[in-house]
Amino acid sequence: MPLQPELEGRTIRLRPLIASDRAAFIEAGSDPAIWAQHPAKDRHEPDKIERFFDEALASGGALIIEEKATGRVIGSSRYHNLDLENGSVEIGWTFLICEHWGGATNREVKALMLEYAFDHVAAVHFKIGAQNLRSRRAVEKIGARLLNDSTEADTGRVVYEIDKDSFVGR
Repeated sequence: MPLQPELEGRTIRLRPLIASDRAAFIEAGSDPAIWAQHPAKDRHEPDKIERFFDEALASGGALIIEEKATGRVIGSSRYHNLDLENGSVEIGWTFLICEHWGGATNREVKALMLEYAFDHVAAVHFKIGAQNLRSRRAVEKIGARLLNDSTEADTGRVVYEIDKDSFVGR
C-alpha cells in the first residue's frame, strides 16, 4: 500500500507532502486553537510547527490537504504503521484550519483516506489524545470504536479502530 496517494473528493484534494509545502503547512498549523485539546498544546509555536513539518516530511506517509477550488493548504494528515501481516494501518496527525471545523471537510478527508486504506487493509487505527474530545467525537461519528477505556501509558492516547463494515461513509 503506497502511503502517499493522491486522493480527490468533492471539495478537497489530498496529495503527498513535499518540501516546498513548508510555508503553507506552517501557516495552516500556526493557530493555537488547533492544538488546544491536543497533547502537544504548544505545537503552533514556530520551532514546534517546524519540527512537526520535518517529522511529517520524513514519515513517508504525510499528505497535504488542499481546497480544490482555491488550492489553499488547509491542513495535513498521514498514514503510519502499515502492518500488512495483520491488515492494518494508522491514520493520524490530522489537523485542519479552524474555518474548516464542524463541517464536512474532516468527514471528506477521513472518507477519502479510509476508502483508499480499505482497498489494502481490513482495519484502520486512530490514536488520539485522551483529552482531545473533538477528534474522538469525529472518529466515533464515522463508525470507529474505542478499543479500550484505558490510555496508552506512555502516550496518554486512546486507540480507536474501524473496519470496512463499520465505516459510516460520506
